[in-house]
Amino acid sequence: MHIPPGGGPPPHRHDFEESFIVVEGEIEATFRGKKSVAGAGQTINIPANAPHQFQNKSDRPARLLCICSPAGQEEFFMEVGVPVATRTTAPPKLDPAAQAQFRAKAEALAPKFRTELLRQA
Repeated sequence: MHIPPGGGPPPHRHDFEESFIVVEGEIEATFRGKKSVAGAGQTINIPANAPHQFQNKSDRPARLLCICSPAGQEEFFMEVGVPVATRTTAPPKLDPAAQAQFRAKAEALAPKFRTELLRQA
């Protein structure tokens, strides 16, 4: 996953386990109401059904290896994501209208991939 500065998903949960290995940069993760920062080489494990979110609060991109068990979440990313030329190519900047369209697409696809988007606190 390429997480640009300020990027990351809203609070959500799903019925499968998820682990993030930070390959480059750092992210701030909120899990069970507790915030923590994970940097390169660190791992965050999220059990099934646990509310969580993460965000890149730094000024440089972060890259994560995301592992879901059981597999299948990669299909969500393929449907909702924006294809880029290489694994290190930054995603395109979205204007407010495009951001709203992206958010609506993610919200519409979430139930298909056993994910519930939660309200921001």
